[in-house]
Amino acid sequence: MPRARMKELEPIEILSVLDEDGNFDKELAPDIADEKLIAIFRAMAKARLFDERLLNLQRQGKLGTFAPVRGQEAAQVGAVAAIEASDWLVPSFRETAAMLWRGASLEDIFIFTAGYNEGLAIPDDSNDLPTCVPVASQLPHAVGIAYAQKYRQTGSVVMAFFGDGATSEGDFHEALNFAGVFEVPVVFVCQNNQWAISVPRAKQTRAHSLAQKAIAYGFPGIQVDGNDVLAVLKAARDAVTRAREDCLPTLIECVTYRMGVHTTADDPTVYRDEEEVEEWEDRDPIERLRLHMRSRGLLDDKAEDAMAEELKDEIESAWKSARDTMEGLTDPSMMFDHLFAEPTTPLRAQRNAFEALRDDRKAANE
Repeated sequence: MPRARMKELEPIEILSVLDEDGNFDKELAPDIADEKLIAIFRAMAKARLFDERLLNLQRQGKLGTFAPVRGQEAAQVGAVAAIEASDWLVPSFRETAAMLWRGASLEDIFIFTAGYNEGLAIPDDSNDLPTCVPVASQLPHAVGIAYAQKYRQTGSVVMAFFGDGATSEGDFHEALNFAGVFEVPVVFVCQNNQWAISVPRAKQTRAHSLAQKAIAYGFPGIQVDGNDVLAVLKAARDAVTRAREDCLPTLIECVTYRMGVHTTADDPTVYRDEEEVEEWEDRDPIERLRLHMRSRGLLDDKAEDAMAEELKDEIESAWKSARDTMEGLTDPSMMFDHLFAEPTTPLRAQRNAFEALRDDRKAANE
C-alpha cells in the first residue's frame, strides 16, 4: 500500500491586540463600549486590591492559605466578560477576578479563605460553581453541565478555567475528548502562567503550545496574549459564539504569568529567577490597560484615585462584615449542614454521635 498524508490540520492562531505600551490594533480589537472597558478595568483593579488585602490578612494569621491572582487579571476578566448571566462559570482555585466579575461576594471569599464552608454558599439564581482545589477535577463537571445545556436546549454556554498544570492531568484529556465527541457548548480557558507550582511549562509537555492540544480532540484552539485583556475578550467572544450557535467547544490558551506565589504556602524564590519575574512585571496587564485607557481619555489620576479609594472602602466593609459573620460560626456541628440537601440516615447518626461527644466534653470541663 502506498504511503499517504493525513488531511492537513488547521494552524493554531496567536492573537495579540494591545501591546505593552497601551497601543492597539484597531482592526483586531473587539467592539466594546467605553463603559464596559471602564468596568473591566475596575474589575481588574478590584481583584488586585482584594488580592493584596487577602495576602496582608493571611500574613497576620487571620486567614488561611489561598492562591493569589496577581498578574492573571486580564486572562480572567477578559474571558468571563464574554459570557452572560445565564451562562455557567466553572472556576478552579485562583479565579478571584472572574468570580468577582460574576458578582461573587467579597465577604464570602473572606469567610471561605478563613476556613469556613459557609463562604462557598451559592445563591439559588447563580450559575457559578464554587472554588475547586483538586487540579483539573472540575473539567469533566463543566463538560457534563455543557452536555445538559445542549440536551435541554437552553442556549447557555459553560466557561471552565484551569492552569497549565491541569493539562497534565487525565481529567483534562477526558473532558476535552468528551467535549469534542459530543460537541458541547463549552469554552476551556487555560491560564498558562508558566509554572505548575514549581514545575515549569517546558517540563510538562514537548508540545509547541497548549492550544494545539485541541486539535487532537477535533475542535479549535487559539493562543492569546493573556496579559492583553482585549485579545482575551476577542478570543472569548468568538469561542462563546461558536459554542452558542454551533454547539462546539474551544480551547483558549492565555499566555500569562503568576507574579506572586502559587499559594501562600509556597516560596517561588527557590525555583525561579527574579529576573524572570521582573521581565513579566513589565508586562503587567493592569498597567497595559491603564496606558491604553489614558491614551483614549477614559482614565486620569483623579478618576483612578477615586476608584481606588472606593474599592478599598468596599473591601474593608466586606472584611468587617465577614468578621461579624465568623464570630457567630462557633458550633462545629454545622459542618454536617453542607453535605446533602436532605441529611441521610447515616449522616444524622454521625451528627448525633458528634453532638453527644461534644456535650460530654463540655460538661466534663465545667
